[in-house]
Amino acid sequence: MSGTKDALTLVTGPAPDGAADPRAVVQGDRWRITVLADGLVRLEYAEDGRFEDRPSTFARHRALPVPEFRVVDRGHVVEVVTSRLRVVYDRGPFSTAGLSVEVTGGVSAYRSVWRYGQPADGLGGTARTLDEADGRVPLEGGVVSRQGYAVLDDSRSMVFEPDGWVAPRDGSRQDLYVFGYAHDHAEALRAFHAVSGPVPVLPRWALGTWWSRFHRYTAEGYREVVERFAAERIPLSVSVLDMDWHVTEVDPALGSGWTGYTWNRDLFPDPPALLSWLHERGLRVTLNVHPADGVRAHEDAYAAMCAALGREPDGDPIAFDVTDREFLAAYFSVLHRGLERDGVDFWWLDWQQGGHSRVAGIDPLWMLNHFHYLDSARDGRRGLTFSRYAGPGSHRYPVGFSGDTVITWDSLAFQPEFTATAANIGYGWWSHDIGGHFFGVRDEELATRWVQLGTFSPILRLHSSDNPFTSKEPWSFGPHARQVQAEFLRLRHRLVPYLHTMNHRAAAESVALVRPLYHAWPDRPEAYDVPQQFLFGSELLVAPVTTPADPVTRASAVRAWLPPGTWVDVLTGAVYDGDRLLDLHRPLDSIPVLARPGAVVPLDGAEVPGNDPVNPGHLELLVVPGADGAFTLVEDDGAGDGTDPAGIARTAIRWADGPGTLTVAPVEGAAGCVPADRDWTLTLVTAGATADVAARVVARVDGTTVPVTARVVDGRLRVDVAGVPARALLEVTCGTVPLAGPAPDAEVLRVLRAAWTQNALLTAALAAATADRPLHVRLSHLDALGLPPSLLSALREVLLARG
Repeated sequence: MSGTKDALTLVTGPAPDGAADPRAVVQGDRWRITVLADGLVRLEYAEDGRFEDRPSTFARHRALPVPEFRVVDRGHVVEVVTSRLRVVYDRGPFSTAGLSVEVTGGVSAYRSVWRYGQPADGLGGTARTLDEADGRVPLEGGVVSRQGYAVLDDSRSMVFEPDGWVAPRDGSRQDLYVFGYAHDHAEALRAFHAVSGPVPVLPRWALGTWWSRFHRYTAEGYREVVERFAAERIPLSVSVLDMDWHVTEVDPALGSGWTGYTWNRDLFPDPPALLSWLHERGLRVTLNVHPADGVRAHEDAYAAMCAALGREPDGDPIAFDVTDREFLAAYFSVLHRGLERDGVDFWWLDWQQGGHSRVAGIDPLWMLNHFHYLDSARDGRRGLTFSRYAGPGSHRYPVGFSGDTVITWDSLAFQPEFTATAANIGYGWWSHDIGGHFFGVRDEELATRWVQLGTFSPILRLHSSDNPFTSKEPWSFGPHARQVQAEFLRLRHRLVPYLHTMNHRAAAESVALVRPLYHAWPDRPEAYDVPQQFLFGSELLVAPVTTPADPVTRASAVRAWLPPGTWVDVLTGAVYDGDRLLDLHRPLDSIPVLARPGAVVPLDGAEVPGNDPVNPGHLELLVVPGADGAFTLVEDDGAGDGTDPAGIARTAIRWADGPGTLTVAPVEGAAGCVPADRDWTLTLVTAGATADVAARVVARVDGTTVPVTARVVDGRLRVDVAGVPARALLEVTCGTVPLAGPAPDAEVLRVLRAAWTQNALLTAALAAATADRPLHVRLSHLDALGLPPSLLSALREVLLARG
């Protein structure tokens, strides 16, 4: 007797209209040039004269405002000229001789012309995966370039039908997008997002710490781990259950246990109870799925899948076929809905079987990312999925899973560059296996440095293989590493107010959280020479430590370029004059996290925030004095896709450096999503505050003076004001506070006390460095002492910083 089909649901769209404004088009019988922006042109050639107007995986929106351009018809050659570029084309099949794009603006004397067929990957983008990577991997192309041009070939990507379903392309019709923005990298990326679509707003809770391990947990064992994190005062926001949540030991006749949809009740006897327990503790839950092997007879859902697809439950497997619309609808409606009713919040799609499907030109990873994301956002919810990168346009389906890296210093060293460079293709939400996944070495210094990088990564997800020596629980390391890791994991949750504001900024302004320095300083060669440094939001510059400690200084050094201006390490208070290269030395408990005067960084005011990173009732504002500054804190109600103004609250914060006044404006917008009253802490990141300053602090709420607690800790002024209504105006005035770093003599002594070398050398170095003599004399004296180079470099850093 055949099964009976159930009602199936597949969320598909509809797809947007992909056709450009006809006024932007110049075309012949077999070619078409579309001017999408002043620096972006689409170049098509089709022997049959048929051009593609359906949206593709990359190009979702081509109906953009038409920029000014002119067409010069020279008979056998046509030229299309905008304010940024000139297309010269001979009207024939695309060739190196017949098609070129010249970028105007004097980018370089000899490399500002792209000719068809020449490489034009720009400064790189990202890669599909870091699986088994031990250091650097090749990167696909991006849309920003030092040469001034980059080309994205969209000829083979699949396209979307009006109802949201997909169709392949075979690449026989050429479809190129040429970005000619010179060094205006920001505008190139705005054009990219205008065509491809914005980055979604992530749920706030995705910005906290994720816990994951490939391990055969029992329900009780998993509870014990979560409770241990709480006992260690380390918050978690996402619980990741790897593949052993499902049955993995199956009859070999059925295949392997890699794919599964049936709870392993030997390990998890009551899955809804466990997931409910996790939810009660403020965590969201994701399960790992490897869908490639389809649905086999041992699965709990097998009979229901057969019924949904109208076939007999005869024991034959239901093949995974992502190109079959009916199967895909059942895949969601039957396989996933039941598990979501158990309490699963989103899915980890662990697709590792390549880019081919039953239909040539249809990439299974693309299909899974696209339809899983749409399904997760059904009924007006905020979508989230967790999967590998599938090519340009993947930014619409966050979060990215970068794969299983080898646990080595080389892997750690590449991840900052890999993460930042992904911004060149609009991909801003990578999640790495923090600490590395497998093989490699057990090294608590390496593990700690990786956690520090994770704290300043788009997503912080601790993960490891099923090996007792690779697990990432902080308490599995020695006391110092354990303490430092715990402090940075707490800091991650304290950073969520800043991170969530940058989350909204990424969606609204097409600016990734983590970006290369050359995005902000495109005309400075030094910005291209420090790929491990990155901008972290609007306020911070991070130079992560990715090498072991020096045996003499007991600190690690990172070669950094500080752009012009003054820079302050918000973790140590060190003040540096910029526009120079220098080595920054940090012991295990710190990394360089720099900001400019006027920076304002909002933090959760709790020393240990809760697991669920809600809009906090206590906010701390780190302010770097020395210049005026402003920051608009963005919060939301968690509903919808996060873009509806009715659900967004904005709080404008201003620092006026002259009078030393912090102003927090009344909340605007959805005030109901933030606490009615808030406690505020102002912390000035400087060693220049004094007790006299603290005594003069005055706080006013709507013009009325209110009680304030002010104290100076290591030269930093900390001011607390309690119970300020969200709709009130808060003003805190403390007077001018000079920007100063730690005392140089104390810093010299700190460096020398940490060093392991001859006592006589340390004594001589202390005398030379702290002598009452001009700086250049002290530096030349140190140079002549024959100190180990690493120690000399560390001393030069502190002496050349601003005290």
